[in-house]
Amino acid sequence: MDSLIAIIALGVFCLIAEIFNFRKAIIPVAIGGLLAILGYSWYSYTGEASFYNNMIVINKFSLAFSTLFILLTIFLIALGSDFYKDKPTKFSDFIAIKIFLLSGAICMVSFGNLSMFFLGIEVLSISLYILAASSRLSLKSNEAGMKYFLMGSFASGIILFGICLIYGATGYFDLAEIYELSKGAALPSWFYIGIILLIIGMLFKVAAVPFHFWAPDVYEGSPALVTATMSTLAKVVAMASMFKLISSLDATILYRMEIVIVVVSILSMTVGNIMALRQKNVKRMLAFSGISHAGFMLMALLSLSTSASTLLYYTFAYALAGIAAFAVIIFVSKNKEDEAISNFNGLGKTNPVMAGILTASLLSMAGIPVFSGFFAKFMLFTQTIDAGYLIVVIAGVINSIISIGYYFKLILAMYTKEPAEDNHSNAFVYNVIALVAILLNVVIGLYPTLITSLLN
Repeated sequence: MDSLIAIIALGVFCLIAEIFNFRKAIIPVAIGGLLAILGYSWYSYTGEASFYNNMIVINKFSLAFSTLFILLTIFLIALGSDFYKDKPTKFSDFIAIKIFLLSGAICMVSFGNLSMFFLGIEVLSISLYILAASSRLSLKSNEAGMKYFLMGSFASGIILFGICLIYGATGYFDLAEIYELSKGAALPSWFYIGIILLIIGMLFKVAAVPFHFWAPDVYEGSPALVTATMSTLAKVVAMASMFKLISSLDATILYRMEIVIVVVSILSMTVGNIMALRQKNVKRMLAFSGISHAGFMLMALLSLSTSASTLLYYTFAYALAGIAAFAVIIFVSKNKEDEAISNFNGLGKTNPVMAGILTASLLSMAGIPVFSGFFAKFMLFTQTIDAGYLIVVIAGVINSIISIGYYFKLILAMYTKEPAEDNHSNAFVYNVIALVAILLNVVIGLYPTLITSLLN
């Protein structure tokens, strides 16, 4: 709880820093503060604890995922040092919003009460609405912000309606009380309708089929760094909170929903990959790739008792590869009108380091050894087979093969085509962040217990 308060205080500091002419200190203080908060969180952890009448519950699950969220926020803030340098009047606002977004993310995995869960969703969502439309002179950004606001508000309304029905059926917002009552057979039918609405709303948030239509347009229209935030931090937050919600229900309720999870998982993997094959814009391609990865992560819901550490590992692997990829994408498309694949032509000749990092990131997403993406999929497939869902694993293997097609479309453009022009802009910040992210991806691939042991 102290860490959450410290994060909010850090966001307030970033808001007022420019008033006192501390602009140059914002990013160093933000990154140093987040690292200190992360260290303090693990140092002060002595076991599961609840605060404010069980509104916030700190345990290994919340602490492990909060670690990922803080690391991703550090990467995103560091990328902002160059991305926002031409926006002096808004610089501190952008950094502060990302930190407030982080506070909402931590609430979404630390809640013990549905009201706190909804508060976390809204803090995170409102931050993303603002960031999506933050390029106010861009029609695409304005459109992306409006689409995201309308669809996100619609999803939030569904979630809130579901929470209301659950409260009406049980008389509680507290997860522990709801779990105990869900074991009985006397709950009214609207309790189950509330659960369904809650899951539908969360499927919107993770952009799973058939609730994915907003993602490609919003990803393409938003500023590249905001797209990176949505593709990595926002997606893994939504998936982790959805996992926690569903694992808090009685097993008999979960059994009734298994066929829905199977169908949505297969559809998300298949539709996401097939549509990604047709894309010429890198951000749209990664949007559909993210939809397919949401399908893979949904497999974790089929073996809840054993898959928390697997989901944590998968989210680490996916998010680190995403950060490295977007660092390169932001660098390449910085002075371009869009993020077309043709902009990456010949990058292997003009900037072999960046081309190599992007290649490694895409190979990790595709599930190629030695990158952690391969081991994440292997662990997920193994647990899903053990749970008795071979058909989902077969679909996952086929879709992993399909994904190689569009990832290699970008890789081939970098190494087999002639560059249209040399990119002479400063690449130091992007090089460092991309290199650190992809090295961490490889390290956790070689030593997966570094991540999986966080929940043991």
